[in-house]
Amino acid sequence: MIWKFKSSRHQELPLSKDSSNLFLKIMISISVFLFAVTLAGVLAINSMLVNWNASILGSLTVQIVPISNSDRQKAHDEMLEQEQRAVALLSAMPEAKKVTALSEDQLQQLLRPWLGDDVDINELPMPRLIDVKLKSGAEVNFKQLAEKLATIAPQASLDNHKLWLNKLINFAAGLKVLALAVLLLVIGVTSGAIFYTTQTSLGLHKDVIEILHIMGAKDTYIAQQYAGRTAWLGAIGGIIGVMVAVPVIFLIAHLASQIEGGIIDEARLSTASWLAIISLPVFSSLIAMQTAYYTVKRTLERMM
Repeated sequence: MIWKFKSSRHQELPLSKDSSNLFLKIMISISVFLFAVTLAGVLAINSMLVNWNASILGSLTVQIVPISNSDRQKAHDEMLEQEQRAVALLSAMPEAKKVTALSEDQLQQLLRPWLGDDVDINELPMPRLIDVKLKSGAEVNFKQLAEKLATIAPQASLDNHKLWLNKLINFAAGLKVLALAVLLLVIGVTSGAIFYTTQTSLGLHKDVIEILHIMGAKDTYIAQQYAGRTAWLGAIGGIIGVMVAVPVIFLIAHLASQIEGGIIDEARLSTASWLAIISLPVFSSLIAMQTAYYTVKRTLERMM
């Protein structure tokens, strides 16, 4: 049996010598860099929102403020009695998973970053705080619970965190929309650059393309050559962009971790998020290939 081997297809169009190749590499590298950093921000915001909903909406806080009384010891004892009654009521709730009354040392640690070390916290009228962790999916009638607390602990106030959490969620959602708009802008600018550089290349190689048509070459064949070359440039530019973006993302994460308060700590990138960022060169290659292919097809249909 005789085997026949076909030689690799020779590209008649000298696309590798186009002066626009370097421009496209740089353009795609910058675009992928911006896309990767912005995508990391969007994914981190999503993670932050999920963690907020899980940790904050799944809890509530009861605060017992000091009673106005000239006798500080008597007022403190009365506040502790109200705290004990409130803890008993909250612990009896079927929706409660864990009820914790914060100690004085824990309260001082919470207030010290806000008041500083120069303030003697022991001289201040310190409230009592009760942290309640709710069971997963638990629905609490906060109005009814507040009424029950008022009967046994008149100085108690209930906070379910929804008011300030909704403001944070709206702020994070606004950042997310802005980031998504940036992503769309990056895709649009990159596609536009590929479109115009491809059209310029078609004009430069017009004579060669006409000869290929005379020899029987179809528009699809010419478009495939452009698509293959541009896909390669998209992949190379994407790899460069991701290689620059990853250290920048780690740097931003390091700077964010130095912010005190714990809110930014909830923004984390999962393994799936990192895989999405690392796979951006494939995404940029596909966009470059599709844009170049359809640009050549439509342009040649108008030219010929």
